[in-house]
Amino acid sequence: MKPPDVSSLRMLRRARDRIDRDYADQISIPQLAAGAGYSREHFIRAFRAAYGETPGRYRTRRRVERACELLRSANLTVTEICLLVGFTSLGTFSTRFAELTGVSPSEYRRQAAMRGGPAPIPGCFVLMWRTGLPAPLAAPLAAPLAAPLAAPLAAPSEDITS
Repeated sequence: MKPPDVSSLRMLRRARDRIDRDYADQISIPQLAAGAGYSREHFIRAFRAAYGETPGRYRTRRRVERACELLRSANLTVTEICLLVGFTSLGTFSTRFAELTGVSPSEYRRQAAMRGGPAPIPGCFVLMWRTGLPAPLAAPLAAPLAAPLAAPLAAPSEDITS
């Protein structure tokens, strides 16, 4: 296979950037290929030629890298992390994790705790970051609260000093 030209590399880079950005989403390889203007098989070959691994393998590696970060820094269960990074099966997650890191997710967390580092972030904050903050209150609800502050203060009716 001949090396990809500049426009092909640009399209492959966009597909790789999408994998990086949306690693937790269930994006199929045919969807990535269509977005890059390739057939599924040609996309896989071109991606491997450009980046040294298939798009599916690259996505798995990115998910495991993110899982490593969460195992070191978040107070979440292995199952919660598995689902957050885009795996749908705990067994598949554990197998792929062990293939890439050499240890199970639980063992990785134990070793990271022994090495020390920052305290784990509470899981509720991690989940809030993933799902986003609640929408701010609408302006009409805030207006009645501001009205009493805008009213002038009444002068005292009695003189306290006498």
